Amino acid sequence: MSEPLWQPSPERVAATNLTRFLRQIEADWGCQISDYDALFDWSVSEMEKFWRSLWDFCGVISEPGSTDGPVLVDGDRMPGARFFPDAKLNYAENLLRRRDDADAMVFWGENKVKRRLSHRELYDLVSRLAQGLAAEGVGPGDRVAGFMPNMPETVAAMLATASLGAVWSSCSPDFGVSGVLDRFGQIEPKVLFCPDGYHYNGKVIESLGRIAEFSAELPSLKRIVVVPYLDETPDVTALARGCRLTDFLAPHAAGDIAFYRHDFNAPLYIMFSSGTTGKPKCIVHGAGGTLLQHLKEHALQCDVKRDDRVFYFTTCGWMMWNWLVSALAAEASLLLYDGAPFYPDGNILFDFMDAEKGTLFGTSAKFIDALGKTDLFPRATHDLGSLRTITSTGSPLVPEGFDTVYQRIKSDVCLSSIAGGTDIVACFVGGNPLGPVWRGEIQKRHLAMAVEVFDDSGAALRGEKGELVCTRPFPSMPVGFWNDPDGARYRAAYFERFPNVWCHGDFIELTEHSGVIIYGRSDATLNPGGVRIGTAEIYRQVEQLEEVEEAIVIGQDFEDDVRVVLFVKLRGGRILDEDLIARIKRQVRQGCTPRHVPAKVIQVADIPRTKSGKIVELAVRDLVHGRPVKNKEALANPEALDLYLDIAELQD
Repeated sequence: MSEPLWQPSPERVAATNLTRFLRQIEADWGCQISDYDALFDWSVSEMEKFWRSLWDFCGVISEPGSTDGPVLVDGDRMPGARFFPDAKLNYAENLLRRRDDADAMVFWGENKVKRRLSHRELYDLVSRLAQGLAAEGVGPGDRVAGFMPNMPETVAAMLATASLGAVWSSCSPDFGVSGVLDRFGQIEPKVLFCPDGYHYNGKVIESLGRIAEFSAELPSLKRIVVVPYLDETPDVTALARGCRLTDFLAPHAAGDIAFYRHDFNAPLYIMFSSGTTGKPKCIVHGAGGTLLQHLKEHALQCDVKRDDRVFYFTTCGWMMWNWLVSALAAEASLLLYDGAPFYPDGNILFDFMDAEKGTLFGTSAKFIDALGKTDLFPRATHDLGSLRTITSTGSPLVPEGFDTVYQRIKSDVCLSSIAGGTDIVACFVGGNPLGPVWRGEIQKRHLAMAVEVFDDSGAALRGEKGELVCTRPFPSMPVGFWNDPDGARYRAAYFERFPNVWCHGDFIELTEHSGVIIYGRSDATLNPGGVRIGTAEIYRQVEQLEEVEEAIVIGQDFEDDVRVVLFVKLRGGRILDEDLIARIKRQVRQGCTPRHVPAKVIQVADIPRTKSGKIVELAVRDLVHGRPVKNKEALANPEALDLYLDIAELQD
């Protein structure tokens, strides 16, 4: 494609945080940097200068004098490098820097509940929650868990936990009993926050029964705090150690919070891998690294400013929730939505953006794909005048998804496909508000993230597909894994493939524009005849067909090789026939290569996915090869797995 889909105006570029940051770099270090690519190169080669300047630019609150020491120690070790080793700070203190009457959070629970909290009200609620937690004996290093919807009290409970130097961990309330125990059972929380229920797709979902069941198996719990959502006075009598939020807060008056300032790498979050290949890994993230990385991504990569209105469609079981709430440190307002994204008529998220003058709209690639297959055109039915940035993540955004955004949502918007993961609670690649958007490409590698593409031998590639690696340390590398005292599991997860280099597990390419294309997870890549094929390449072609709602593709071991097997979920009761199979294969051959063409195309009624919406290629591959899926509780629709057992067409 010879022309970009979007280019920022000179006036818009001049008004960005990134332009102001470039002026600060010039003042701080006397270097002239002309554009994003030059800034990227400088941020990697002069990493300590970059992070020092970012710290000052974003006004990180810390113990006076504690940042006078080195920025990076043992910078040649991965793992082992340490950023700001002398710094003392508190994550919550940085997010609660405002105490005025502007909106801190606006909450919509589908079309049933609407509420808002000012920065002052949020601070006061956190103050009272922190006192309540302290009264239960919660202190530095203790764990507090949230089995919560994406609502204001969840954010407040996390901030109260962090203010004490304790560790927050959460999952969404649609998890079953085993899924919760697989997660919280490993980390032994002292206090649990949970709702009486929630709304989804217009239905009332009660949750207290499941909470009673799994909390009985968590002997570490001293208190269960029930947050009202469905009922102002929920019945908590069935919960041992249970109390209503109002009773938990009653003894405590709001006042100044005594923030516990701890080491840069003190644990802040425990997050969980998807867990589809066994018990979820418990990934421990540090307070300083999370804060600094998110400040960079919000202020510089997404141009979030004071009083902006930031939305992300996410649950509390996905890292994008943790990413979203950090926008408070940029003095922005959070737009929180809980429920089904298309209920009741497909417009509710855009209604929310219009009503609350949203400036950043974050969602998943699957949402954009689904929007493209409806008759909705938000740009014709909504104003969206305040919207400057759209971010997409969760899976690769195919080129047709870029078309959907610009044709259906808004033409003058910076579309930043972003990618990283729970592993780093941040992004490796994503937005650049100074530059163009090219169809099908993530704009840039993120600043100070030394991302390269390696072949199997560890040689760097350009314009070819290979492994996403990061060759230098970054602040949000995990502190470690929970219950991994010698770090063996942590090292095995990221550093065994290429010593002293982070290997992320994505199959990517660096483009001629210095952008990035992601072709899927490298452990799910197909290998027919020894040629590596990214699954996203096939999805892009197949899902262009009007009959196909969604697809999942795997490689099946067959006759000493691998054959490509494509499963398709069709729209509106359609039946897969020979004509449609032929059109699918022709579409793949013409859009990709003959190597990509599936040997088998099979119709299924459903596609299994995690609770954050990601399809689970590895689980399907295991089933097809007769291997068990170890942790079905990690899936939103585990019953779908049964559709892939003992398929006759795959026996020959």
